[in-house]
Amino acid sequence: MPESETILVLGIGNLLWADEGFGIRAAEEFVRRYEPHERVTVLDGGTQGLYLLPHVQAASHLLVFDAIDYGLEPGTMKVVLDDEVPSFMGAKKMSLHQTGFQDVLAAAQLTGQAPRHLVLIGVQPVELSDYGGSLREPVRAQIGPAVDLAAEWLERWGVTLCGRASDEEPAMATRALDMDAYEAGRPSEAEASRKGDPRFLPGGST
Repeated sequence: MPESETILVLGIGNLLWADEGFGIRAAEEFVRRYEPHERVTVLDGGTQGLYLLPHVQAASHLLVFDAIDYGLEPGTMKVVLDDEVPSFMGAKKMSLHQTGFQDVLAAAQLTGQAPRHLVLIGVQPVELSDYGGSLREPVRAQIGPAVDLAAEWLERWGVTLCGRASDEEPAMATRALDMDAYEAGRPSEAEASRKGDPRFLPGGST
């Protein structure tokens, strides 16, 4: 891998909708586990859509963590490569962020500045309709294996990562969104409905 080439590790999704947060939590764990590398950028892409285009255009290699509806057993991890990535991102859209990221990949292709290598590490979600809810256990259990797999791909691309020597855990964004802090600050379902206002749900009363 020439020194001029760079890798973008991108977690996308939405922390507010249970397993939709898998991609972001996997990117957080990647940052927590490994020392920064001069040729690797790790981003919490959230639901930013086309705002991610300059970052994608600048990368020669792109690795994405995301929750993907593969139609498989919940909690199943599946890896998709290169030209297949856009079709899997849009085959069964679970949220607007996937439509947006499909557009990012298409725009990068149109401008002739698309990454030459793409890897999508996706996990089949268990639950998406729990607003403010946590990752379900089968999905949470795949964070570590997904990060291990990402490190293997970077090794194939010529980048050897070093484990963090410091005991201080780095944060990708505000500490309030770290998984432990986020989980601890969430009210219970009894205190705050995470399924929506029952007055506006099917069969609800007004």
